[in-house]
Amino acid sequence: MKQGDFFKISYKVTNQVYDGFISTFNDKNPLHVNESYAEDKGFNGKVMHGAILNGFLSNFIGEQLPVKNVIVQTYKIAFLKPVYLNDTLLLKATIADVFESVNCIILKYVFENDSEIVVAKGEISIGLI
Repeated sequence: MKQGDFFKISYKVTNQVYDGFISTFNDKNPLHVNESYAEDKGFNGKVMHGAILNGFLSNFIGEQLPVKNVIVQTYKIAFLKPVYLNDTLLLKATIADVFESVNCIILKYVFENDSEIVVAKGEISIGLI
């Protein structure tokens, strides 16, 4: 992997993903589980948990990169817009820097929704092991 390499992969926030997150972590904040509560707060429906995107990032790093000898060192994520059930998100990631002296790669990424609106962005530092 080298600086400038670009990756993109699509993820869908399905009922299985949503229900699995709730059953695993028991986060039942009304913004995430109560449609009318979320709408009363100005959203278009239940807002998906931001940590679901972290799960997609984990899949990307662990399963989609062309190398498997990696370990995440840091995640940075900014949640810019809400994500809703059944949204399809396009993850676009670019290798921004490669530090061979310490076996580290910095990836910058964005998640775009179906309308090509950036809903989250950030940076991941991974070590090569």
